[in-house]
Amino acid sequence: MAGLPSAIALVHEWFSPRSRGGAELVVREIDALLGRHGVPPALYALVDGESERAGSWLAGRRIGTSFIQRLPGGVRHVQQYLPLLPLAIEQLDLAAYPLVLSSSHLVAKGVLTGPDQLHVSYVHTPVRYAWDQMHPYLASSSLAQGPLGPLVRWQLHRLRQWDALSALRPDALIANSRFTASRIRRYWHRRADVVHPPVEVSRFRWDRPRDDTYLSVCRLVPNKRVDVVVEAFNRTGLPLVVIGDGPERRRLQAMAGPHIRFLGRCPDHEVNNWLERCRAYVYAGLEDFGIAPLEAMAAGAPVIGYGAGGLCDSVRCLEAGASHPTGLLFPEQNAASLAAALEQFEAQRLWRQLPPEGQRLWAETFAPERFERRMLPLLEQLWERHRRKLRHRRSPLHPPVPLD
Repeated sequence: MAGLPSAIALVHEWFSPRSRGGAELVVREIDALLGRHGVPPALYALVDGESERAGSWLAGRRIGTSFIQRLPGGVRHVQQYLPLLPLAIEQLDLAAYPLVLSSSHLVAKGVLTGPDQLHVSYVHTPVRYAWDQMHPYLASSSLAQGPLGPLVRWQLHRLRQWDALSALRPDALIANSRFTASRIRRYWHRRADVVHPPVEVSRFRWDRPRDDTYLSVCRLVPNKRVDVVVEAFNRTGLPLVVIGDGPERRRLQAMAGPHIRFLGRCPDHEVNNWLERCRAYVYAGLEDFGIAPLEAMAAGAPVIGYGAGGLCDSVRCLEAGASHPTGLLFPEQNAASLAAALEQFEAQRLWRQLPPEGQRLWAETFAPERFERRMLPLLEQLWERHRRKLRHRRSPLHPPVPLD
């Protein structure tokens, strides 16, 4: 492959059937684009639960793993070993690869490399629950509320220290959004280029008839703030379908009115069907980027979302006067703010100003082809700069002094 070395390692936190989110889509696309250019990377992760699963994109691939793979429940519940994960990632031997790419939302950026290797880390987020999301995480954690609470807080303190230290190890950082880049500056005091994740736009139709149902698709965990969505729809009485599962589901269903339906985890084709015909996609979480809202736009659906974080990169707000708007952003992360946006959306029939074809055209600017056109030249530029530094370092500044 012109411009890059012939041996590349690609490191991700974990490959698990329980984790198939935006980070995994990025890893898959990086793997594919390197393969298309003749250098399929060697894959590494803390644990691998995918290479032997029929139908997985990793089926049959050889994946280097850490000692967590052999611990009880390590593959399916890797995060239960959180205190060991920094140690585990440092045990991966990557010395054979001139270029190491890490895909990191927790510890992957902490792999150890030598002075002649180039390490580029694509950062999905600095560890949320160790930094700005620590207090909401502790408030929602039953473990942190019990007698082990002080130990949990001490472990997060130590994780913050390791996270800041290991952030110095990559030679270059790439962030998935401007918001993530700002958090990298805040917590790690480093600069990051921004390359938005790829979105599989072609999976969706945008031209189907739409109904009056609103849609939420996400994992039902505290930081997604589906409770804000449910409470807002309780106030407005508008129809809502919630797709996803997680520890919050029972609580959310208990608080939901009769016009709110919970479908649990659904196959991709069913999710696509709902995205292609809903009135709008609703999201109240603070995302580092958020691929799901862009998938909604690829399916022709406008987005009503919390106006902070990565959604400021992906949603062009109608109220802010953006050209070719794709949605409506509400200013406060609470039910009253979202309910007001929903009532405005209905009263003014704002979906008429957000036509499906406009949503699709904007989503196409995040297609995998655009990701490759941005990512590949950046990697080549970083590699060439690294090679120049190596040549300079190895060049003799003075002729050798002869020995007597």
